[in-house]
Amino acid sequence: MKNLSVRTIVAIGIGAALFFVLARFVAIPSPVPNTSITTQYGLLAFMSALFGPVAGLLIGFIGHFLNDLSAGWGVWWSWVICSGIFGLLVGFGCKGISLEDGKFGKSQIIRFNIVQAVSHLICWAAIAPTLDILMYQEPVNKVYLQGLVASAANIVTTAIIGTILCIAYAKTRPQAGSLNKE
Repeated sequence: MKNLSVRTIVAIGIGAALFFVLARFVAIPSPVPNTSITTQYGLLAFMSALFGPVAGLLIGFIGHFLNDLSAGWGVWWSWVICSGIFGLLVGFGCKGISLEDGKFGKSQIIRFNIVQAVSHLICWAAIAPTLDILMYQEPVNKVYLQGLVASAANIVTTAIIGTILCIAYAKTRPQAGSLNKE
């Protein structure tokens, strides 16, 4: 933690707060019980790509923890852990994408979306349901259905919201060499 810049620490606090607000107030119930179509993972993917895997891990973990804590049903640790893992995976997978350079073109968009889709599948279709079974003795068919629905919904919302955030942010940054005289 001592290697994190002040900028990254502030981003973790702001990112976790925004994750919480989006999870708490901008969620659409899905037909599958205890599963919603949510928007916070687009923000988390963007923040992870911008600030890296440690920030992504902490934003996802803290934001999801705060959401569960405030919801009244208790903290569902399997999914809290997976929100952190998702941020970590996206942060590592997007290391070659430098939004700070003002470049987020077609190849970066494709890479970002492959990374986020694979990360969602790993987290929600594999790890979270398995942890639900191990930690809470949940029925196998129920949790894997929830995981598949959550994966699909999160992939779509992240592709839309995360990509828009990355493109918008990159456009605010000066591109390398853009100030050179020709």
